[in-house]
Amino acid sequence: MKIFVIGATGMAGSAIVKEAASQGIEVLANGRSVDKLQALKQNNTSIKILAKDAFLLELGDFENADVIIDAFAAKPVEAYLQVDLASKLIALFRNNKSVRIAFILGAGSLLTGQDDHLVVRDIEADPTSQAWRAVPQNQLKELNFLKQVDNVDWFGVSPALSFVPGPRATKILFGEDHLLFNENGQSETTAGTMAAVVVNEILNPKYHQKRFTAANA
Repeated sequence: MKIFVIGATGMAGSAIVKEAASQGIEVLANGRSVDKLQALKQNNTSIKILAKDAFLLELGDFENADVIIDAFAAKPVEAYLQVDLASKLIALFRNNKSVRIAFILGAGSLLTGQDDHLVVRDIEADPTSQAWRAVPQNQLKELNFLKQVDNVDWFGVSPALSFVPGPRATKILFGEDHLLFNENGQSETTAGTMAAVVVNEILNPKYHQKRFTAANA
């Protein structure tokens, strides 16, 4: 089993690299910073690294990967790049039945409340979110784009409302389209939990051309 992780030095990406390597999965970690990739390799010696802009990646760069994980994170001012990269990856692997592509999405595309409204609508209604709301808005556009793709084996994962560093939770909640809360009313997913559910889905495929969500119980 070989996986290619785009955005491997970010919060989600580095946690996925660590989890996959610990389970004996062959990992090729991709990012733009040589220094950050080398630091990642120091802590995960079995991995290979590739310093290259995600938008310059070509088919040959993926080295026969079985699964590609898009953990790319864009700055709010360039949030549209989330959609652009998803489009690039889908275009590269149209009708390729041997490769799965995983996308780390946001909580904004989940449903919440008695009326099942999108979480992103609450974000947009909060005046303090002006500086960063473009990220969840474009992650919603990314998911809507993926939902139209029926000739690539993709899956997406959304965290809970709060996506933060931290280890895997002892117990994990799972859902599909609705925002999750634990029994204490908290809606949180740690990076370790995200990594665990992504790697589990890679090893035990359940979702095809669908998005699911996971949260710390």
